[in-house]
Amino acid sequence: MSIRRLRLVAMGAAVCLLVTACGTDEEVYVERKVEFLYNTAVNSLEAREFKNAAKEFEEVERQHPYSVWAVKAKLMAAYSNYQANRYDEAVIGLDRYIRLHPGNRDVPYAYYLKALSYYERISDVARDQRITEQALDALTEVVRRFPNSKYARDAELKIDLTRDHLAGKQMEIGRYYHDRGHFLAAINRFRRVVDNYQTTTHVPEALHRLVEAYTALGVMDEARKVAAVLGHNYPGSEWYLDSYAVAAGSDLREETEEKGFFARTWDWLF
Repeated sequence: MSIRRLRLVAMGAAVCLLVTACGTDEEVYVERKVEFLYNTAVNSLEAREFKNAAKEFEEVERQHPYSVWAVKAKLMAAYSNYQANRYDEAVIGLDRYIRLHPGNRDVPYAYYLKALSYYERISDVARDQRITEQALDALTEVVRRFPNSKYARDAELKIDLTRDHLAGKQMEIGRYYHDRGHFLAAINRFRRVVDNYQTTTHVPEALHRLVEAYTALGVMDEARKVAAVLGHNYPGSEWYLDSYAVAAGSDLREETEEKGFFARTWDWLF
């Protein structure tokens, strides 16, 4: 074969390779300095291009896995995914970061960011609350592991809100059963609120609904016991006044006797 022919064959092969490369979506690997990669990712983050930032932080680790930048880039990639509302990706990245760098000074923040990745997805009480339970577990873990950190203080506030949300779900289910006359099922839900979510805003109503349910079943002793608890802990609440009307058959709002409020209540209960 002549030299001219060999050259033509080589040129043809090169053209074929070029066409093949252009016909794929694969990115060409270009190794770049770690500082350039990290700064590019930070620029994307500041520009609120969160998906690009996550991808670029991941490239830092891919190209320079043993550099000090790679450790920080793992956490920043997770943060970028969190900002992009890609919460599952954020949790996966944070779990990996915690597993690989358990002694790093940023680990408390990693646990906190993981909790936020669940907390931000808490849905309306009408929907499944599995994410809410995961948020509660993750927030509790932050407080347990890092009780003196600034993240623990915020986590404690969010724990209260999360528990209130879970109690609200139990109340919704209890009301559903109650309205349909399934009083035993309703009682189980309302008691769960009273027993497991004692510090939430739903407890007074839960106690009142228990009075209603027990009264509907004709179990007046239980109805009065629950009303006593409600009256002792929430004496001025509308729920107590409603419970009194249900179990005693009279409305405290309309009574005009000279006897005081607590005295009338004492006579009714005992």
